[in-house]
Amino acid sequence: QVQLVESGGGLVQAGGSLRLSCAASGHSFSSYSMGWFRQAPGKEREFVAAISRSGVGTGYAGSVKDRFTISRDNAKNTARLQMNSLEPEDTAVYYCAAKGTYSISTYYYRDDEYNYWGQGTQVTVSS
Repeated sequence: QVQLVESGGGLVQAGGSLRLSCAASGHSFSSYSMGWFRQAPGKEREFVAAISRSGVGTGYAGSVKDRFTISRDNAKNTARLQMNSLEPEDTAVYYCAAKGTYSISTYYYRDDEYNYWGQGTQVTVSS
């Protein structure tokens, strides 16, 4: 098992930046592909970004591509989401998730593929 704790959320003006972190504990962090998802009030949870075990493979939702960057540091058991040029539409609770996998290069878009979830961190972007 792995436990996930997100941090770094907050209130920011449109055009600003935030960096979210996801600290993992428990089983070997490098055994997991990682993803970030978000859920806005009244909306379904949606995919934001994902990264493979090795960090070589990454994927993004079209709405955040070129603004957000996902990364990981396996030595520090941490995944991060750098969010730039934030927009009010990015307001949501952001969750990190982990999926155990043998593949070192595959990343996953679907939330039902992930085994473990953090509690979420609120990101609010004011206009």
